[in-house]
Amino acid sequence: MKKYSLCISIALMVLSVSSTIAQQDTLSKPTEPFAWGDFTWLQGNNRQSTSVLDSKYFTGSFTLDVNYNYSANNPIDHTTTGSTATFRANEFNVSYIEVGGDFHDSVSGARGRLMLQLGTRATGVPRNDATPLRGQYDLYTAMRYVTEGYAGIHLNSMHGVNIDVGIFKSYVGLLSYNNFENWNYQPSFTSDNTPWFFTGIRIQTFPTDKLKLEYWVVNGWQTYGMFNNVPGLGVQTIYRPTENTSLTASVYGGFDTPNNSKRFRFHSDNSLLYRYYNSPDSWISAAAFSLTGDIGFEQGGGVVGFGGDSVTPSQNFVSGMAYHRVWFGDNKHWGWTVGGGYISNPGRYLALLPPGKGVLTQNPGDQFTGWDVSTTVQYMPNENVTFGLEYVRRHASIPYFAGHGGVTSTNGWSDPIGSTQNFIPDLVQDETRVIFSVIFRI
Repeated sequence: MKKYSLCISIALMVLSVSSTIAQQDTLSKPTEPFAWGDFTWLQGNNRQSTSVLDSKYFTGSFTLDVNYNYSANNPIDHTTTGSTATFRANEFNVSYIEVGGDFHDSVSGARGRLMLQLGTRATGVPRNDATPLRGQYDLYTAMRYVTEGYAGIHLNSMHGVNIDVGIFKSYVGLLSYNNFENWNYQPSFTSDNTPWFFTGIRIQTFPTDKLKLEYWVVNGWQTYGMFNNVPGLGVQTIYRPTENTSLTASVYGGFDTPNNSKRFRFHSDNSLLYRYYNSPDSWISAAAFSLTGDIGFEQGGGVVGFGGDSVTPSQNFVSGMAYHRVWFGDNKHWGWTVGGGYISNPGRYLALLPPGKGVLTQNPGDQFTGWDVSTTVQYMPNENVTFGLEYVRRHASIPYFAGHGGVTSTNGWSDPIGSTQNFIPDLVQDETRVIFSVIFRI
């Protein structure tokens, strides 16, 4: 009880500090938030300084992300498990195509955004959302090709207020949905197991040009629909006191367990990014690091957050990841990233489950821990193209990754509907991969 009470206290303290910062801001003429500095170096942020498809009422965007993901396990069905960045192994794959843009009217403040997606991520990212299985309508078909779609209004209050309704990309877990914005390709467990999207209402406020306070009323934790009868609530703070520092803190609470309206989920995600060296004209042009720590739990409905027993097991999420980035060349054409992370998730309520009936259960108290390390070299000849080469090593406390026998069937194909074959997937505890990627964006 004391441990999850402490989590809530920490979250409230973060919000209190953020509010104090806002109150201390000087009464200067409102300016565009974060426009006073260059934040293209940030992990999870777009490095492009200009938009090619920009006009008075519309700013367009297009991304094409292709990879070749080599797995040393050599699964016969060419399938990768436990990842939201790669889904196919030992073959070329069109992972992500995103096209769309922002509609905006500076006079009325009306705004809207539509970003459509194709590729394997359109199927892989909604992996753990079972809300489409409830009710008459197929939400997978309706929504999987939309990464963002919302309508709203911009108000000229403080340094800006945005009120939007629809589906949004999530910044929980630090890394961006679009890998063009990341220092590495395969996210660590912390990022891979937290939401990539929310559906509902988002209110963004900018009390100062260095601070964003964002509020969510959403259907649930990365869900298209709602499992129970209460929406999820969240708050996020982003504070950038200098051009070299960025702090992000997110808090979420909701009742997201399928068919269990008594089980409450709390999650806190926190990141520090710091650029400690910046010399644009030198051979080593910049260096920075990111630190992320998450803590969360589920309470009620047969489980407790911490300190449980065999009758009422503990169910929580404790994870962290760290990355170090160095840029080379006077125009930062080369980047080298080293990092990794750790996860503990008893109950496995956020684990990316591989296929197979009863192979990897989510019973209360089921244990799951894992770690990963990676090193990435990126070549960025211009602002529109990134070539990446990445080595990834991952380990889990239970068989979790696709082994040589694959995760579909003995012949490498999915079983047909109505098949009586009870195929048991070949899962192993370790995975080594090498990812070659090419990402184009305008």
